[in-house]
Amino acid sequence: MATIEDVKNDSRRGQGARNAMILRAAAVGQSWIGLVSLALVWELFARSGLVTPFQLPTLTSVLGTIYTSALSGELWQSVQLTLYRTMSGFLIASTLGIALGVLMARNRTIRWFFDPLISIMFPVPKIVFLPIVILWLGFGDTTKIFMIVIDAFLPVLTATIAATSTVQRDLVWSAKSMGASRTELVREVLLPASMPQILTGLQVALPLSLIICIVTEMLTAGGGLGADMINASRFSNSKALFAGIVEVAVVGFVLIKLLAVARKHLLRWHPETAPPATV
Repeated sequence: MATIEDVKNDSRRGQGARNAMILRAAAVGQSWIGLVSLALVWELFARSGLVTPFQLPTLTSVLGTIYTSALSGELWQSVQLTLYRTMSGFLIASTLGIALGVLMARNRTIRWFFDPLISIMFPVPKIVFLPIVILWLGFGDTTKIFMIVIDAFLPVLTATIAATSTVQRDLVWSAKSMGASRTELVREVLLPASMPQILTGLQVALPLSLIICIVTEMLTAGGGLGADMINASRFSNSKALFAGIVEVAVVGFVLIKLLAVARKHLLRWHPETAPPATV
């Protein structure tokens, strides 16, 4: 039979669960307050008469344009093209950046060779290379992906170098003393220990990849959300132009959230993902 103490404990657990749900709901609500406020201000200002519908169409009309585009299939085709280019460039840049970053952190000769090149390239706006890349590769997907790679590569590279260089020497020495090969040392020690900072570099590189993709689509056409926005501008289609801005914002938001979920999963062993301590 359940005792009075058992009933009290169950009551406390139930109350704690309800409090946790309320706190989570409040946190979600707070995160959406700014977005809802922006939407209301947009709609009210567009209807105020201070601007023309051409200068700023109402949010409801913009959402209607997105809905029509989604029904016709044009939206999904553009999103698919943009995501393909963005993720292809991001994955290539991430792979190259992590690989070269580990090599530079572990090999003085390689670091001596690449350090001056990185120092020169880092402050240069990579978009200046677009005319040359167009001459070499044309106006197709290869040009767009190449531009994403050279832009997203450096944040991943620098984050990997910084993270791998600061791994505790005791961990490296212990692995070596246990007979770990170079491959095992990188896979089992260096990369796990460096993962939080490397993921931070990836979280910088991913939105940058989307930005460069949209810019190159605007400048080189060939479909995608950026090309759709330029076409809307050429035909003075204000609703479609603002619809493109909303679409890019949503795509970027989803990508960032997905990477944040991946970070939490990959770092489930790390203190940063631990629940807050309670008194």
